[in-house]
Amino acid sequence: MKPTLIGALLGAILAWAALAHGLGGFLLMALFMAIGALVARVAGGRVDMRAIRDALTGRRSSS
Repeated sequence: MKPTLIGALLGAILAWAALAHGLGGFLLMALFMAIGALVARVAGGRVDMRAIRDALTGRRSSS
């Protein structure tokens, strides 16, 4: 499986316990899935965090 899919699945599994707590649990599930996917992409080398940081701080343009 791709690292992004694995990260999203792990985030969903971790957030599954939060689902028992209503809407807040659902929002936590979405947050955990997004974080899991981002971490997996960084670990897989598909996202360069330095470039994102530089773009956000204005050191370099994103285009």
